[in-house]
Amino acid sequence: MGERKPAVTRTSAILEYFGSPRFSAALATAIVGTAFFSFLLKHLIGFAGLIAILVALVIFAALSLIGQRDILEWRGFLPISLAVFIGWSAISIFFSQYQWASLGGIVYQLAFAALGVYVALARDFIQIVRTVGDVLRAVIAVSLGIEILVGLLLDTSFRYLGITGSLAAGGPIEGVMGTRNDLGLVALLALITFGTEVLTRSIRRTLGITSLVFAAAAIVLSQSPVNIGVLAIVGVASLGLLALRRVPARVRPYWLWGLGVAALIALGLAFLARDMLLSLIGATGVLNYRLDLWNQLFPFIQVHTLQGWGWVGSWPTDIPPFDAIDPSIDHASALNAYFDVWFQLGLIGLFAFLVFAALAIIRAWILATGKRSRIFVWPALVLLALLATSVMESGVLIEWGWLTIVICSVKVAQHLKWRQPLGTGGELA
Repeated sequence: MGERKPAVTRTSAILEYFGSPRFSAALATAIVGTAFFSFLLKHLIGFAGLIAILVALVIFAALSLIGQRDILEWRGFLPISLAVFIGWSAISIFFSQYQWASLGGIVYQLAFAALGVYVALARDFIQIVRTVGDVLRAVIAVSLGIEILVGLLLDTSFRYLGITGSLAAGGPIEGVMGTRNDLGLVALLALITFGTEVLTRSIRRTLGITSLVFAAAAIVLSQSPVNIGVLAIVGVASLGLLALRRVPARVRPYWLWGLGVAALIALGLAFLARDMLLSLIGATGVLNYRLDLWNQLFPFIQVHTLQGWGWVGSWPTDIPPFDAIDPSIDHASALNAYFDVWFQLGLIGLFAFLVFAALAIIRAWILATGKRSRIFVWPALVLLALLATSVMESGVLIEWGWLTIVICSVKVAQHLKWRQPLGTGGELA
């Protein structure tokens, strides 16, 4: 009879497996894939099935972190601004007008936040970009494939997945994201990610160029006026980043502040010329649709202006006050992340979210302009795309949008602490 292995040895072997680079890479891909395919998963296996997957992923992530506890950098791993926003969301359950719905929404938010923190801690920037790139290639491929099947080969619609089957007419298409705006934003994130992969030579050039072509096709076919505007913003920002990266380090802070002031002036001019710009990109109807929703929502905001009605994430349309909104308007969200946060978490929550978003984007831009590697351009452009789209969509608050912003914010905070002078882009203890 052989000797029994001590329980401690077996436990160490298990944790070593969960903490291995191969398992960490596979788990990161599973996490990002689950987030971006969440709409499809909910419709194929139900919400309970998606919850079961999330529970398993959170457990695996916890075991993986324990297995890597001696090699990970834990100091200051969670930005205080993110912790404050999540904390206020959790506190809102005590004054929520729909406590059980809030409990579910808070747990759902925390699960994706925890998974985002895991990906940011366990993977470096180039690994994250590769993981997101692989998942987005699958999302674009599946979306275009199912649109070809439904819209061309079968010439029908698939309303169960929100697919109108309009590919034969040139769009709009929704793919597996539920709406054309979500598909357009995901395709824009894919364009940024694939471009970063090509610039950093982390994938074969042929694969990179092909991926860029399909991402661009998805943007065009989505016919999303929201993303046309955001694409223009990201394009101008990309040129600005390229210019700033060539500026000498000693004067870069002044250029950063100057660019910030120029951006604010541009926003002001865009607001004054909003009617012309909206008409130019065909977004007048889109804005009017949202204005109808916001006008109905504002009286409810005034009831609990300071603390909000309580966090819930995606709106449950069968409970007050959500059921009081005109059912002819699709109101699974406020179709504006900032308006949504104000409604659910009040002015306190909105302030916390704005601080969190501002610190994340500022850190990302400092890194993008101050670091030699082009990989640091990725979080700056991704955050810009997400936060700009949030003026017309609320997707950044849940599932793949929330996971992505958490990953980017945690990762840039790891590389930049505020004790360092702005513009140097170096790392601080």
